[in-house]
Amino acid sequence: MDLTGKVAIVTGSGRGIGKAIALRLAEAGATVVVNDFGDSAPAEQTVAEIKQMGRQATAITADVSSAADVTRLVDTAIATYGKVDILVNNAGITRDQLMMRMTDEQWDSVIAVDLKSVFLCTRAVLRSMMKQRSGRIVNISSVVGIMGNIGQANYASAKAGIIGFTKAIAKEAAARGITANAVAPGFIDTPMTQAMPEEVRKSMIDHIPLGCMGTPKDIAETVAFLASDEARYITGQVVPVDGGFSLGKV
Repeated sequence: MDLTGKVAIVTGSGRGIGKAIALRLAEAGATVVVNDFGDSAPAEQTVAEIKQMGRQATAITADVSSAADVTRLVDTAIATYGKVDILVNNAGITRDQLMMRMTDEQWDSVIAVDLKSVFLCTRAVLRSMMKQRSGRIVNISSVVGIMGNIGQANYASAKAGIIGFTKAIAKEAAARGITANAVAPGFIDTPMTQAMPEEVRKSMIDHIPLGCMGTPKDIAETVAFLASDEARYITGQVVPVDGGFSLGKV
């Protein structure tokens, strides 16, 4: 996969899966705009690692649930590099709670960061992609958006919404040479899952046909493929990267 000459924005790429995606796109030759919110240190570290590869990168702190911040993010990227070829909507949070106890804030914050951000960032890049008659949009959903999960009605709703959004945008943008696809990670070894009690982790792994957790690199490789010319004839699809977890209990 050769992404030389391409410019990518990866939201939520200061750590975890987003960072792995940013590094993989850079490894393939892309210039990467690294986005995160809050502490800028993780995003700057991702940029430093990309520059060590000899690639170009810049960090832009922005709240992707804010229309004004998203406009600034995309306008700065285009002003700096002249275009945006690849958008990876990865930013996300969880605020888990059983439905009967879930607060308005827990619902609203997850929908805003996990779903509204996908709308805002896609809308912001779409005009320039349409003008250049090319583009790759890759949205990070989750197997939870396919299967549901106890205590995650907010997260499951947001991730399911991403799937519907992806299919709609794929149809709207196809005539201009733009593809839109979603990746649905399963149980991935990240700091978030590492913090789970060991018995919970073991129970989850027992439900994965391949018998192990995935890694951020597994997700990054799939995203890089969907962002490449090799995936030019794939659009509107959801790719579970989950070791078979979404197949159901084994």
